[in-house]
Amino acid sequence: ESMRLNLKALLVVLWGVRLTYNFARKGGFKKGGEDYRWAHLRERVGPVVFQILNITFSAPGQMLLIWLFTSPIHQAWRFQEAGLNGLDLLAAALFVVFLVGETVADQQMWNFQQAKKRRLAAGEPVAAPFVTTGLFRYCRHPNFICELGMWWTFYLFAVAASGEWLHWTALGFIALTAQFIASMRMGESISAAKYPGYRAYQATTPALIPLRRRQRRGP
Repeated sequence: ESMRLNLKALLVVLWGVRLTYNFARKGGFKKGGEDYRWAHLRERVGPVVFQILNITFSAPGQMLLIWLFTSPIHQAWRFQEAGLNGLDLLAAALFVVFLVGETVADQQMWNFQQAKKRRLAAGEPVAAPFVTTGLFRYCRHPNFICELGMWWTFYLFAVAASGEWLHWTALGFIALTAQFIASMRMGESISAAKYPGYRAYQATTPALIPLRRRQRRGP
């Protein structure tokens, strides 16, 4: 029995619980529920192309992507005789840190959106149409960088098991990063078109890596 495999399985289960809970409370499992970006994409490309994307990407492509970024488990299975080492412990610790970070970011976004809905329903003014506080003060997509961070560090388990720093399972976090960047750009184009102040937020706050906030240049 491999302690590394058990540890990785536990981390993936924790990730899945957080993801399922957050998706459910936003109405993802309700009839007709969908991410707002899908509606925008459907309007942009038309119903025919959208259905082609459903058949070729949304269904099989997403499953392939999940298989790819969890594929480092395969390396751990191949090298079960290799015991846990310091790199495993580092990877597990980083995974948990990123998991907690994403959970906090999701909760901050949820709190903001719920408060915004209550104000709009009561006819009260909304001071800020999008969240810029909490973790969102340091980067525009803290949940994205934490999600990516989990799967970047998950790859380290494969390195710890095999002793090889570069192998095919790296395709998982590379593909996931590419998808997140594309998704981020789509979401930001929607926000910039909807909220006039969003471009100022983009100009002063990093997208993913929480570096020092930039000073906005004058006209």
